[in-house]
Amino acid sequence: MRVEPFTVGDFLHVFNRGNRKMITFRDINDKWRFLKILRFFNNEYSPSNPSRQLERNVEVRPQQLPIGEFKWPEWPKTWPPHKPLVKILSYCLRENHFHLLLKEIIKGGISKFMKKLGDGFTLYQNIKYDEVGRIFQGPYKGKTLMSDVKILQYLDAYIQVLNIFEEYPGGIEMALKEFDKAFEFALNNPFCSLGESFGKRNLRIIDRDILGKMFPSLEIYKKFAYDALLVRNIREILGKLTIE
Repeated sequence: MRVEPFTVGDFLHVFNRGNRKMITFRDINDKWRFLKILRFFNNEYSPSNPSRQLERNVEVRPQQLPIGEFKWPEWPKTWPPHKPLVKILSYCLRENHFHLLLKEIIKGGISKFMKKLGDGFTLYQNIKYDEVGRIFQGPYKGKTLMSDVKILQYLDAYIQVLNIFEEYPGGIEMALKEFDKAFEFALNNPFCSLGESFGKRNLRIIDRDILGKMFPSLEIYKKFAYDALLVRNIREILGKLTIE
């Protein structure tokens, strides 16, 4: 399965695994670099060697500040004003794969953004680890959501909550038993957008779009996630929209 047809206004669940299902993010710096690419490469302007320009622009490493206090530096002054290629509604980084919930806002925006993301992260990894070849398991995969708002809500909870619950000590079974503690665990995970969705940190990566109106508060979202994971079978509801 590759990418299903979509058009401007459609939402896509985009995901990819490491090549041969190998570890994609080998250390915390790899994850921060991926987030930096999400933030700064989602832009119609494509400067030459953007990573080098960003290195000059970043003065504080993320690990040097508490999660809630860290913010990216300002947009590079030598770049034109930010014009995003896509809207990133939510994201989650796992050890050997990633999830993105994207909205196509200009024709070809998702395709261009995903190429910039894949090329940028592959170049970074190959230089860092003195390797050659691809990092990901072929081109990105994408499953389209059109007008089903309810499915969009469940997919968002799948990305931001269920995926992190699987990393909770004791796994998903323990996370469901200790839902409040596990939800806080997800909220504080810097490589999941849940905390950014509700103002716990500001990486300026996401635009919640319609989901911001559906879930105007953390309390409402938490109740929805509880219902989705503990009352209903979220994987069964989403079916083929989850990662294969």
